[in-house]
Amino acid sequence: MTVVDAVMSLFSRPEADEWYDEAVTEREHALQAAALAAASGASDQLVTAALLHDVGHLIVRDLQPIDQKLARDAHHEVAGGRFLAGRFGPAVSRPVRLHVAAKRYLCATEPEYLERLSPSSVRSLEVQGGVMTSEQVDEFGRVPRHADAVTLRRFDDEAKVVGLDVPRLEAYREMLERVALHPA
Repeated sequence: MTVVDAVMSLFSRPEADEWYDEAVTEREHALQAAALAAASGASDQLVTAALLHDVGHLIVRDLQPIDQKLARDAHHEVAGGRFLAGRFGPAVSRPVRLHVAAKRYLCATEPEYLERLSPSSVRSLEVQGGVMTSEQVDEFGRVPRHADAVTLRRFDDEAKVVGLDVPRLEAYREMLERVALHPA
């Protein structure tokens, strides 16, 4: 099975049809984030990161009971980042790994950002460590790919529209093939 086939199969699992703690499913959320990234003119790597930013939710379910949602939310970005690192490299995996920290960063640096978060995102913010301190903000600003993570976070926040018509998963196959690491 190729890297791309493995990713596609994750989004074919029944878990991808579960509600993403919002008004859309995991798959709908991923496709909307990717469509937003593509429409913004983002690189193929950032579109891939947007599409796969919550893949950790799909793979962590194999590791923990599904009813521990808030506990698993605290680590889906780590699981997703690790899963993607050897398959797509740091241009994809680092923004994915950092997208939760980017929410915490934006809450600390843009007071109006916190006010715009969905109720679900506000609830998960506390489990994820809360608003960053000024020291954490400075540290985050020095992490490679932090700016991409902030951009990804903004796509993530907007990708929660019921019934939005976006390209299907298969539309991203060619891009995923280009971005995927291919062992020699």
